[in-house]
Amino acid sequence: MTGRTMEPDRGFWIWPFAATLAAMFALQLSNLGFAPLLPSIQDEFGMSYTQLGLFTGMYGLLAMVLSVPAGVAAKRWGERRILAAGLLGVAVGSVLLGEAWSAASAIMFRGLTIVGYRFAFVSVLIAVALTAPPSLRGRTMGVLGATSALASVVGAPLGGLLVGAFGWREAILGYAGMAVLGTAVFWLFYVAPVDAANAPHGHEPVDPTGRRSAFRSPAVWMLALIVGMGGFGQFTVTNFAPSVARSVYGLNAAAAGVLISTGYMAAIVLNLLVGLLADRTNKLVVLCGVFAVLAVASASMAADDLTTFRVATALVIGLGFTATNQIYGLAASVIPPREAGHAMGIVSLGAGLFGFFGPQMLGILRDVTGSFDAGFYMVATADVVTLLLMALLFKMTRT
Repeated sequence: MTGRTMEPDRGFWIWPFAATLAAMFALQLSNLGFAPLLPSIQDEFGMSYTQLGLFTGMYGLLAMVLSVPAGVAAKRWGERRILAAGLLGVAVGSVLLGEAWSAASAIMFRGLTIVGYRFAFVSVLIAVALTAPPSLRGRTMGVLGATSALASVVGAPLGGLLVGAFGWREAILGYAGMAVLGTAVFWLFYVAPVDAANAPHGHEPVDPTGRRSAFRSPAVWMLALIVGMGGFGQFTVTNFAPSVARSVYGLNAAAAGVLISTGYMAAIVLNLLVGLLADRTNKLVVLCGVFAVLAVASASMAADDLTTFRVATALVIGLGFTATNQIYGLAASVIPPREAGHAMGIVSLGAGLFGFFGPQMLGILRDVTGSFDAGFYMVATADVVTLLLMALLFKMTRT
C-alpha cells in the first residue's frame, strides 16, 4: 500500500455519490432554471439593467462573503448537515421571493435563497471530493457537472412555460418544492466515507507547491482566481441571455428558456467528454484548450445574427460550466482530504467575487452604452486572462 493513493471502497462510495448528485440536481434546478423568470421580475418591479445586474450579481457578492465560512462549517459540523440546511434555506427563500412586494424585498429574499444555496453548494463539492476515488476525479466531476446541466435543461424551459401559464410567482414555488425533496433524498442516503475523511498522513495527496494547509497553498489561491475569472462568463450569460433574447431578438420567456437549456444540453456532453480527457491526459492542458475556445465564443455573442448568438451562447454556457467543475476537481487534487472543506471554500470565494463583478459590470455597460456588446467583449477578455493564468499554474505545478 505504501506510495499508493487510498481510494474509497467501490461498493460503498457510489451510494453517497448518487445521493450527492440528487441534492445537486435539486439545488441547480432552482439556481440555473431560475433565469427565464428574470424578465418578468424585472418588469413587475421596474428594475433597470443595473438593478437587474445587482439582483443576479448578488449571488457573487454573498458567495464571496460566505464561501470560506461554508467550508469551515462543513468541516466542523459535517457536509451532510450543512448541505441539508442549505437546501432548506433555498426552499424558504424561494417561497418568500414569490411573496415579494417591491424590488427591495425581492432582492432581500433572493439574498436569503443565495445564502442557503452557497452553503449547500460548497458542501456538495466537499461530498464529491470525499466520496470519489482520486483516479476518477475528472470523470466524477464531469458527472456532477452533467447532473447540474441536466437540472437546467429541465428547469429553464419548465420555468419559461410556467411563467407563461401561471406567472413567475407561482413558477418559483415548484423550485422550492424540489429543494425540499432533494433535502429528503440526500439526508436519507448520504453517509460520509470515513476512510476518505481520515486517510493516513502518508496517503494524502501532496500540494505541488509544498504546503498542506489549504489557506497557505498558492495553488489553491491561484485556482480561486482561475475559477472566478473563467466561470463568471457562464454565470453572467445564463442570467442575461433572456434579457438579450427579448430586447435584441424579440424572443419570449419560453424561447429564452429553450436557448439556455440548449447550452446546458451541450454542457451534459461536454462535462462527460472533458472529464474523461482530464483523467487520461493532462488536466491543465485540456482546460487551456477549453478557455481558448471560450474566448472566441464569448466575443461571437456580439455578432448581429440570431443563429450565431444561439451557437455562441450554447458554447459559453456549456464550456464555461464544464471548466468550472474541472477546476473544483483540481482543487481536490492538490490538498489532503482533511483540508477539502477549506479548499472548496477558498476556490468558491473566487467564484463569488467574479460572480458579483460580472453581472454588475454587464448591467452597467448595457445601461451606459445601450448595447450588450461591450459586456460580451469583457467576458472574452476574462477568458483570455484565465488562459494565461492556467498556463502559469501549469508552470507552477511542474516545478
